[in-house]
Amino acid sequence: MDIQLKRGLLDVCVLTAIKNEDSYGYKIIKDISPYIEMSESTLYTILKRLEAANMLTVRTAEHGGRLRKYYHITKAGLDRIEDFKNEWREVMSIYQFVTREEAEG
Repeated sequence: MDIQLKRGLLDVCVLTAIKNEDSYGYKIIKDISPYIEMSESTLYTILKRLEAANMLTVRTAEHGGRLRKYYHITKAGLDRIEDFKNEWREVMSIYQFVTREEAEG
């Protein structure tokens, strides 16, 4: 898969994992793992990129005597998910065009 395409897909997966409630690294990986494999190092790179793009915010809270970072989606992050849904419709249309001969055959 094209690395840029995969990168964009992973970004949207992470945003979707925190769409309904704030979350932290381990839980994000756990929530995503039934759909796609992601290492911790990949996740934290994505989280930093999304924070820099103002698609999420970070807060630190104590949990079990340790500090844990919680991630919260912003309006820009929610907009990115909606943009992805619209873009995916176009991708599916292109896919149908590319595979139409197989379907007809």
